[in-house]
Amino acid sequence: MLNYILSRLASALIVIFGVVFIVFMLIHLVPGDPVEVMLGESATSVDRQVLRHSLGLDLPLWQQFYRFIDGLLHFDLGHSLHSKQPISELIWTRIGPTLELALASLLVAFIIAFPLGILAALKKDKLADAAAMSFSLLGVSIPNFLMGPLLILLFSVALGWFPVSGRSGLNSLVLPALTLGTALAAVLSRMIRASLLEVLNEDYIRTAKAKGLSQTRIIGLHALRNAMLPVITLIGLQIGALLAGAVITEIVFSWPGLGQLTIESIQKRDYPVVQACILLISTTYVVVNTLTDIVYGILDPRIRLES
Repeated sequence: MLNYILSRLASALIVIFGVVFIVFMLIHLVPGDPVEVMLGESATSVDRQVLRHSLGLDLPLWQQFYRFIDGLLHFDLGHSLHSKQPISELIWTRIGPTLELALASLLVAFIIAFPLGILAALKKDKLADAAAMSFSLLGVSIPNFLMGPLLILLFSVALGWFPVSGRSGLNSLVLPALTLGTALAAVLSRMIRASLLEVLNEDYIRTAKAKGLSQTRIIGLHALRNAMLPVITLIGLQIGALLAGAVITEIVFSWPGLGQLTIESIQKRDYPVVQACILLISTTYVVVNTLTDIVYGILDPRIRLES
């Protein structure tokens, strides 16, 4: 088991380093000069050179990358080129709303996906199954940037139940959470249905039925528990997707999280902040997937033996 965990951690470190390198290179290769954005077109060439030197942007790319890595190793993300604030402070003020949105979206997904998936499996090839899978297909097909405005038009503009944008209370969390949660619920319900259908055909389920156990006990104590392995894997993958998808959703609903900070920093060519935000989202994705692999290996010893 220890070897399995160490191999997963080593793979995660390699992936994280690759992410750091790719993010750094792509950010610096994107057209646009932060100095031009900060000083404007009326600035003189001397002013540009002085500012570029003070920000370290006149150094060779490899030296900038070395300084970036050295800062990461010392848990120093640097300072924003525009506000001059420590990036760690900027991220700390924005990470709370993003986590709040991600957890609310997961809750919405669970509330929708588990009943739908279980119902579809129990009513296979019937009207309830077709309706549940139709909802799943619809949820997968509609992207966040379309689902968000549709929900705003219906529940905010037409009905006036929820605020259009911002983060002003629990009501303002409902529509963004629905936007992210329904997409996850669509995928999750299909996985729950497929896993349950496979488990319901096992011999021990037929034995439980022969003993006279109720359907609720069979599903809750036996079938669902054994069908959770692939579902856990999918949930782990989708948690990272929630953070990535939150970028679009936060812009649509003006939610003051990491996604909005990332887009604002891209527009200002604030390289250090963009790097830190993307690195945090990517690292979270990798860490969650690694933890999922480890949990999967704990629950299913066959995974450890194969690796």
